[in-house]
Amino acid sequence: MRKQYDFSNGKRGAVIPSAGKTRITIMLDAEVLEYFRGRSEAQGTGYQTLINAALRAAVAQSTGQETELLTVATLREVLRQELRTA
Repeated sequence: MRKQYDFSNGKRGAVIPSAGKTRITIMLDAEVLEYFRGRSEAQGTGYQTLINAALRAAVAQSTGQETELLTVATLREVLRQELRTA
């Protein structure tokens, strides 16, 4: 590795910005986080994705809208489409 790198033109943050997503900091109970991390390992999906899906379902239920369950196959298809356009 080089001893010195030039980061003067570097930018902080995600390499590929996510359209429609906002980065936040949130405090969750340890049990809640443990639950979603366990489910994420079992389903092969990220725990943040599962938390987002649960929140989206709660919003849809409270507003009377129907929501579609997020499956691994659906997530993979969406990721493939997004990566093609990036």
